Amino acid sequence: MGADIDGVIEARGPDGRWEMAADLLRFGLGRERYVWECLFGFGGSLGVDRPLFDQRGVPDDVSDPVPRTCGELHHGHSYATWAELAAVDWDLPFCDAPAWSWLGEWRPGPDGRPVLHDVVWARDELLEAAEEAFGEDLMPPEWPPGAGVRLDGAEYRPVLLTPRMFVPPDGDWGPVWAEMRALAAVHGDPNVRLVVWFG
Repeated sequence: MGADIDGVIEARGPDGRWEMAADLLRFGLGRERYVWECLFGFGGSLGVDRPLFDQRGVPDDVSDPVPRTCGELHHGHSYATWAELAAVDWDLPFCDAPAWSWLGEWRPGPDGRPVLHDVVWARDELLEAAEEAFGEDLMPPEWPPGAGVRLDGAEYRPVLLTPRMFVPPDGDWGPVWAEMRALAAVHGDPNVRLVVWFG
C-alpha cells in the first residue's frame, strides 16, 4: 500500500502562535517519491545522503490541524521554515558519489555546447550502450572518469544528484514556494513554515 503526502503551511502571528495558513492538499501534489526523499528523507530510492529536511518530527508548537502521532496512520513528519527553504543551495549535491541508477542527459544548447537537459533513469539501452563502449557491464558510478555514452543525439554521463534536478523551482512545488514567499512578505521568513507528514 502506498503512502500519500499531507501537510499545512503555517504562519506565526504576533502572539507567537502558529496557525494554519494553507492546506497542502489544495496544491494537488502527487506521489512524487523522489521529491519526498530529496526534501524530507522519505519514500524514495535515490540513495540521497543528505535530505534537506530529513524527517525532523513534529514541531512542539505546531498548529491544531497537524496530527501529532507518528503511528501507523501518520509518519515521516518533517518541517521547514521559509527562511530555511530560501537559504537552500538547490545546486549543491546531496549525494557523495554519482547516482547508481541515474544519468545526466546532455544535449546541445543554443550556442552548440552541451548543457544538462534532463536527469534520466539508466534504462537498459543506455546500460547496453555503456557495456559496448567500455567492454564490461558497469553501472554509472563505475564508468571511467569523465566517460559518457552517446545515444539518440544525446550524451549520457554519471551525475551527482542535486535538489534542483528533482524539485525545480517551476515544477509542481513552485506554487507551494510562491504561497510561502507571499506569506513571508507579510509575517517574515522565520514565521512561515511547511509541516508535512505521510499516511
